Amino acid sequence: MSFVTAQSELIMWLDAYIYLPLIIWGIDRLIQKRKPKLLFISYFMLFFTSFYLGFMIGVFSFLYFLIQLFKNWKNNKKSILPYFTTSLLAGGASMIIILPALLDLHANGEELTQITNLKTEATSAFDFFIKNMIGVYDTTKYGAIPFIYIGLLPLAFCIFYFVIKEISWKEKTFYALLIALLIGSFYFVPLNLFWHGMHAPNMFLFRYAFLLSFTVIMLAGFGWEKLNETNERRLLYSFIFLAIAFVFTYLLVYKTREYLEPISLILTLSFLIVYCVIFFSLYTKNFSFQQAMLFLLIFVTAEMTINTNSMLRGILDEWNYASRELYTEPYPAINELVEQTKEENDSFYRLENLDPVSANDSFNYGYSGISMFSSIRNRNTSGYMNMLGFRSRGTSLNIRYPNNTLLMDSLMSVKYNLSKQPINKYGFRQKDTSDDYQLYENQNALPLGFLTDPSIDQLTQFENDNLANQTNLMNQLADTKENFFQFQPITVTDLNNISIENQGAHTKFSEQEGNVAKEVTWKVNVPAHSQAYLSLFPTNFGELESSTATITVNGQQRESKIDINGQYYDLGFYDQAQTVEFTASFYGTEDISFQNPQVVTLDTDAFQKSVGKIQNNSVEMQTGKRSAQAKVDTNTAQKLITTIPYDGGWQAKIDGEKVPIDSFQDAFVSLQVPEGKHTIEFTYWPQGFLLGLGLLISCTLLFVVFDWYYERRYAK
Repeated sequence: MSFVTAQSELIMWLDAYIYLPLIIWGIDRLIQKRKPKLLFISYFMLFFTSFYLGFMIGVFSFLYFLIQLFKNWKNNKKSILPYFTTSLLAGGASMIIILPALLDLHANGEELTQITNLKTEATSAFDFFIKNMIGVYDTTKYGAIPFIYIGLLPLAFCIFYFVIKEISWKEKTFYALLIALLIGSFYFVPLNLFWHGMHAPNMFLFRYAFLLSFTVIMLAGFGWEKLNETNERRLLYSFIFLAIAFVFTYLLVYKTREYLEPISLILTLSFLIVYCVIFFSLYTKNFSFQQAMLFLLIFVTAEMTINTNSMLRGILDEWNYASRELYTEPYPAINELVEQTKEENDSFYRLENLDPVSANDSFNYGYSGISMFSSIRNRNTSGYMNMLGFRSRGTSLNIRYPNNTLLMDSLMSVKYNLSKQPINKYGFRQKDTSDDYQLYENQNALPLGFLTDPSIDQLTQFENDNLANQTNLMNQLADTKENFFQFQPITVTDLNNISIENQGAHTKFSEQEGNVAKEVTWKVNVPAHSQAYLSLFPTNFGELESSTATITVNGQQRESKIDINGQYYDLGFYDQAQTVEFTASFYGTEDISFQNPQVVTLDTDAFQKSVGKIQNNSVEMQTGKRSAQAKVDTNTAQKLITTIPYDGGWQAKIDGEKVPIDSFQDAFVSLQVPEGKHTIEFTYWPQGFLLGLGLLISCTLLFVVFDWYYERRYAK
């Protein structure tokens, strides 16, 4: 079906499509044969492996159960208690996964989507027929309509199901209401949000659309079972009705739907004609049953192949399927250097790759990092990290390490950088190489924790001034009053395919020739003992699309995604005062605007002085898989600030006695430490995990008892 192929990059949900038919089968076995095992196992595996789509399938399967119940109330009402018992016990057993996830989402800043409109954005009256034509691909980004195609033959048999007399009107009414609910959900925001758990999806919209496809093919199967010589003509009428509906739809909407091409209509009508001829020939005895089925197999396979090819090409054009070599080729070099850092360290450190394979390299290679893309993330911590210069805008789906300053490298324990080219960062020394990658070690990386005055809780932090936030945090931890950053005037020296328009506090850069990079060259006087950065902050993130900036300085280039990575583009460290010329190349949009670009210089002498003072109060921690330990010695009561993301599952003990944990800026684990020598231990259990484990064991045992009792007592 189109839904699976159009969402083929989201392989994490494939399990759900496997368990859906097993659950429906399990409901049938429970009702018809009073055997609940299949339903319990299928429900449990669904919720255990995919609680997100599990919610959608759970609602759908409950509606399916109601249809089976009310279409034959007299015989099926005895299944009510067994169904709810089996479902609730399966759901309870899956709480080992679901409960910690829900508590985590609730505690870490996740919010439900507010309903601001009644109708969904891009949907219109004829979407059902548009998206059931062969090879119609619009987009999987925003402004999409649902992918519901599952083949013309199933669609015709689904219509056939509703027009034959062999199926009761009551059953057809119930299924018609189910289809109406699913289609209506495509159009009405409250229903659409409900299926998504009241949380709007980030692209790949209408993620429950596969339920309509499943319903269509299920009803098609029910209709196929009733096909006979008496009602076969009604099937032919179904094909004719579809042909008329598709032609009518195309004539009405083709001018407003650029993605709806004539070839889709031609192919759709052609296959409908072929199917109609096959069944007509079967009806007139021109084909034997075996011949008809062989032709059906051939043409249905051809239809599905053509449609699948269109869906995959749509994804390829819109997203591009990543080559496996992009992952496997750099793996040995990166892994070798990562493993080297692990062998050389027995305390916590972070590592970041300046030329990453993906945003989630830290997961792939097993090191602690900062960059991450995740739908389930700690939004509170990411939001504060964004205030410190690690870009994590909006709902914090992304957080990125690149394009920040040395202060954050030190405070966040970034001890190593990987890079494909030489880097010129103060305090970073090249340590080793492996193929294309070089390993750099940061001499100023600080440990995981710091002791500081409890007044840090009143630290001033600003929503939109990351340099001030970095400065205030550094000065508080170091007990200094340094002014680390200075702004230096810059002068344009050369322009290439670009015009510049000053708009007060903003500057607009416009291309003169399309599909060619816009280039501007500046020069700046950098003071001695300074790390220099070009500051580029977009005026409007919504207009950036896939814009990139390539900064060239001293013969070295580095490309960066403007909307994803941070604000400060490294221009290098300069021990002596000098004039530096650098070029910024912009590509991806006709126009792009920033707050007036400027160069920021970091005083490395002041930086080194503060790092030294913080080092005197830092706390080395030995970390385990879910624990951290440290020894401290303080003359006064202090506050221990760590860069461990705060989560309600953390617990702490001082000298073996449990103590309460605080959260610094609602982002990091912190702790009040009394005067004297102490041993501190942090441990982590996801909130709800132990309760979920108890529910897994107890609900599974209860089901075993229930199944034994039900099958042996009531099934007789």
